[in-house]
Amino acid sequence: MKTSTKLIIAGATVGAFVAGFFLAKHFIDNDNENHSVKIIGGADGPTTVFLAGKISEEKKQAEYKSISMEEAKEEFAKSENYIILDVRRADEFAEGHIPSAINVANEDIGEEKPAELPDLDQVIFVYCRSGRRSKEASAKLAALGYTNIYEFGGILDWDGEIEK
Repeated sequence: MKTSTKLIIAGATVGAFVAGFFLAKHFIDNDNENHSVKIIGGADGPTTVFLAGKISEEKKQAEYKSISMEEAKEEFAKSENYIILDVRRADEFAEGHIPSAINVANEDIGEEKPAELPDLDQVIFVYCRSGRRSKEASAKLAALGYTNIYEFGGILDWDGEIEK
């Protein structure tokens, strides 16, 4: 490779790094909402550094608790002040669900809190078919600000009554 080509590549790499640094600094210096900026990059060319996005401190610390099916059943027996949330698709829910569960599909949980879940402090037990979507939905709900999310797996492991 020619020396001039190497210099051009090195200059582009340094330029991209400097531009990324000043772009990140701009967002950090001008962010009044207490966000942090995540920088992602590698050493493989002109796109060395780029701004990945702002991450809210609240969303970064959002959590839910995974519990076993047995622990969920024990909680159902102890209290009545909770919601059982089935995050499968509507057609799956119609085929059979845990009694008194409500349905909000995982795919429908986005940037806004679901209308079916108005209280951010409500105890919500989340399940799906096998446990994958319930974990995704629980993480999304926690990121939206819900504070009492308990993910307990999938209906495949449910040995109780099924309602249609």
